[in-house]
Amino acid sequence: MTMYAALLRGINVGGHKKVPMAELRSLLSDMGFGGVRTHLQSGNAVFDSGHGDEDSLATEISTALAEHFGFAVDVLVRDGDYLQAVVDACPFPADRLEPKQLHVTYFSEQVRPEQLASVDPLEFAPEDYKLGDRALYLHAPEGLGRSKLAVVLARPALLKGVIATSRNWNTVLKLAELTHD
Repeated sequence: MTMYAALLRGINVGGHKKVPMAELRSLLSDMGFGGVRTHLQSGNAVFDSGHGDEDSLATEISTALAEHFGFAVDVLVRDGDYLQAVVDACPFPADRLEPKQLHVTYFSEQVRPEQLASVDPLEFAPEDYKLGDRALYLHAPEGLGRSKLAVVLARPALLKGVIATSRNWNTVLKLAELTHD
């Protein structure tokens, strides 16, 4: 069995696309996944599975969510080793930053530097970003809510067709931990 995290995008925000975590746990368990747990209300679930790969599991979960709740939900699935590798590869001094200052955006596919060429991080200093393996690390010293760089990076046209969902550093760490328990 492999431990995975399902990262649901855009649920439980402002009263839209409500997905109660108890229902999500029940749905994933009914799908045959084991060890199902959720973290926070923002669409983080961990589970184990002996079948499928990240992409097929994401499609399976997304389809089940649409059938159960009646609306589409983008889902990314990542295994525990990947989640730990994202933590280990952080290009910013995470141990010296407040968790609200550091975020990871997970992507459905690898993003190339040239796709972000129109975003000059020097224009947003002291904010900064770095690309990783299907991830983007964002250092926002004033937090995500005040980040001008985060607004620019979130423009749908910037990475057309790429599913992206962000988590703060505390959640990044917790998901890596939960997929290794």
